Amino acid sequence: MIKEVIVVEGKQDIAAIKRAVDAECIATGGFTLGPLILHRIEQAYQKRGLIILTDPDSAGERIRNYLKERFPLAKHAFVPRRDATANQDVGIEQASPEAIRAALAKIRYLTWQPREEFLQQDLLQNRLSGGPDAAERRAVLGEMLGIGYANAKSFLYRLNHYGVSREEFSRAVAQMEAGPI
Repeated sequence: MIKEVIVVEGKQDIAAIKRAVDAECIATGGFTLGPLILHRIEQAYQKRGLIILTDPDSAGERIRNYLKERFPLAKHAFVPRRDATANQDVGIEQASPEAIRAALAKIRYLTWQPREEFLQQDLLQNRLSGGPDAAERRAVLGEMLGIGYANAKSFLYRLNHYGVSREEFSRAVAQMEAGPI
């Protein structure tokens, strides 16, 4: 059983998590996040810790951003968009148990002392920004690093705030370059 409580968006997401792992979950019910839900999340945060696992879409990102401000010590897991898409719908409920377990195996922490190790220049040099295949490359690298897909600005933020080391980044880029893209 996972010690932390996993925060997801909806009841179908909880069902998908339960198919993958033994864990307690709380559904936000979307972005409404009423006082009762926030109280439950706060209690879980204080007593057991949180893992935020929202949908890999813009609504999920907004919920994640809200929760990370309110619960800065929460852990973050990201299911890649391609692994969370089925029937023209994107969400954790669409992810396979294997994709959910893989995301939970690559949990990241938001660091208190963000580093400015990575710059926009790093994205440009590695064709992660400004090129025709930049979005696809960010998706692949984000999956490898366990920080999920994001636009260039958010990807840079995640590199600097989720504890990605220069060595880890370089190794992942080299591995991506060796594979098909």
